[in-house]
Amino acid sequence: MMFWQEERDEDKPYQVPDDIIDINYRITARTLPLDHAHALSSALLEALPWLEEEEAAGIHLIHGAESGNGWYRPEDVSNELLHLSRRARMSLRIPKARQADAEALVGQILDIDGYSLEVGESSLRMLSPLPTLFSRHVKTDPGLSEAEFLEWAAARIKSLGIPVRKLMAGKSHAFQTPDGILHTRSLMIADLEPESAVMLQQKGIGEGRKIGCGLFIPHKGIKAVKDTN
Repeated sequence: MMFWQEERDEDKPYQVPDDIIDINYRITARTLPLDHAHALSSALLEALPWLEEEEAAGIHLIHGAESGNGWYRPEDVSNELLHLSRRARMSLRIPKARQADAEALVGQILDIDGYSLEVGESSLRMLSPLPTLFSRHVKTDPGLSEAEFLEWAAARIKSLGIPVRKLMAGKSHAFQTPDGILHTRSLMIADLEPESAVMLQQKGIGEGRKIGCGLFIPHKGIKAVKDTN
């Protein structure tokens, strides 16, 4: 008796699973508060109450261009506005089983701390198998040094069964919430295997997925995180 298999599984290209996806929406909004994390989260949780209970769901914060035509993204989160182009998008990370529920947002007008945001048509995006991922905001204790933050992040990533080879911390941010100031730090991880990259996007690290924290997106390569928003 013989068992014979011509092809090895590792020779087959990795197929990205579609159980967790990003749903992107065109939006119409000229400006939003730069510090819109809590306001956006509140508006979306009111419009889509099921988001609160979906452990895998997350809300990406909205970002404009870092710079362009002589304009630079302001850093005074308390008083400045984020100016958005027509290319700006709003994005949610959700289980694919919730796609139809999430599309109920299309056509709605959200109140983001007094600023109007109209939700347009939606499109889906699969998670990425690229080896470099970036999180703009990972919730952290402001008392942690950069080295301590990296040690904490590495431990959380390793707890998912993901090897950590290259990790880089970046900018710190602070957001106002009813519970006090939310402190975050940006984080880049490189040299991931495709399966690990997808898992990290699915799981994230730390708390605050519903307010834009701990969510990873693909990055084209290693640049200085401190120069990246």
